Amino acid sequence: MRKLLTSLIAVLVISNIQAQQPSAPKLVVCITVDQLRGDYIEYFYNTFGEKGFKRLLNQGIVYNNIRFEFANVDEATSIATLFTGTNPCFHGITGNRRFNFDNEKAVSCLNDSEYLGNYTSDHYSPRNLFSSTVGDELKIASKGRSDVYAIAPLAEQAILSAGHAANGAFWLDHTSGNWATTTYYKGMPWYVDRSNSGVEALPARIGTTVWEPVMPLADYRAFPYLLDDLPFRYAFNPQAAQCYTDFKTSPFINSEVTRLALQFIEYDGFGTRACPDMMSVTYYAGNYRLLADKEYTREIQDTYIRLDKDIATLLDGIDKKVGLTNTLVVFTGTGYYRSEESYADGLAVSRGQFHPDRCVALLNMYLMAIYGQKSWVKGYYDNQIYLNRKAIEDDKLDLNEIQTKAADFVLEFSGVQHVTTDRRLRSGYWNENTADFRNGTHHLYRGDLIIELQPGWTIAEGKAKTQPNVIRNNAVITPLVFMGNGLRPQHIHREVKATEVAPTITHVLRIRPPNACKQTPLFELITH
Repeated sequence: MRKLLTSLIAVLVISNIQAQQPSAPKLVVCITVDQLRGDYIEYFYNTFGEKGFKRLLNQGIVYNNIRFEFANVDEATSIATLFTGTNPCFHGITGNRRFNFDNEKAVSCLNDSEYLGNYTSDHYSPRNLFSSTVGDELKIASKGRSDVYAIAPLAEQAILSAGHAANGAFWLDHTSGNWATTTYYKGMPWYVDRSNSGVEALPARIGTTVWEPVMPLADYRAFPYLLDDLPFRYAFNPQAAQCYTDFKTSPFINSEVTRLALQFIEYDGFGTRACPDMMSVTYYAGNYRLLADKEYTREIQDTYIRLDKDIATLLDGIDKKVGLTNTLVVFTGTGYYRSEESYADGLAVSRGQFHPDRCVALLNMYLMAIYGQKSWVKGYYDNQIYLNRKAIEDDKLDLNEIQTKAADFVLEFSGVQHVTTDRRLRSGYWNENTADFRNGTHHLYRGDLIIELQPGWTIAEGKAKTQPNVIRNNAVITPLVFMGNGLRPQHIHREVKATEVAPTITHVLRIRPPNACKQTPLFELITH
């Protein structure tokens, strides 16, 4: 009798576990919003419809905040981290751009002269991404039968969310306004060609596109700091040099992404194959380029209202064609927010200016006094100082010694909070204070000195290979949502790591995580 009861209990437990385990989805749709702010979703919530942000938050497994474990997060580093499940120290994408001191030129982190552009003059490939992505692992598991595509405003976003083995990655070219890709990918669906020609093409429509408030001005009440009641109005002149650059920072870029994504949903056959398919979509929720130095604007609220409509349109399209019950939707942001600060007279909170060009010049003079009359410093870029490794090697000097002396010297500059060296990070001499430096840099591209400035200090213009900005250390609240595929709604009030997203998706897909991922899936989706 006891054996019978034990067997019945075991059967019931197994049956209960199997009942709780949803089947693998037919389609995975990853929606990543560049510069998404969770506080803005809260502030603007009452202006949203029921099928966009509200549907995600009410019907999904919602984590309140996702955290990136490194400093200087941007479009490329965040997307690469989300889709590889590891940090820049492993996946190799340490910034949107890299600087070549030999030819004095900054290039995309994905620049690759071996591949031509399709509908663009730029040369890109994912070869500088050292880790596999979720899409790569899906392609490997399905032996190429799954379709994997990515659509984004920027090349880096599209390629890094697609991966190495994807069918295609598409972005809006900043000069022509066409949907572009690279010949690295062999797939060019006919409906992408059609989107670039005739009356459907953005260049044929952009001249009549005008950005005006989508609601009455009185309804933009989220911020109590607005100083005027004047409506805004922005037009896009296709003859202007910055036309498409401006367009890609307006809410209309999200409508264009949605338009192309719906073409894939309609014609690609997502969800009809034996193996799951995957589509990655990147939206934009940052400041309009012409308002980069403005905060608390109607324009940013209007951007979120329009984005809400685009999300609703995309989800409706997925539901109609594939079914949300057959689709895993993953929604999150990039964990940072970019702005250029300006203050009225008497309100400035900047504590001072850090001049990288002066720092480099003085450091070089200091090293010359010790080691002789040579150019010991190559330059500064992205909060890092690069030494002249060749000169150091030619003179058979101790690189670790020079890095240490240089770090001690730079640490004495006003506004410098902390300095660490490449050697310390590579040798394992890092701690909680320098973990962001280690996680956010890669030894192949890292400078010899990595500098952290104090909050409120301005990086001054000059010969420095960087944009001026005011240092802020604010956290950006970024929600993470998993919805569809039979998942039951719940709100999880704890912070999760960006590196936990990829292994959670692969767990649901029942495939291996990306090859550099060391995290386990989020507990709530394992036990759901």
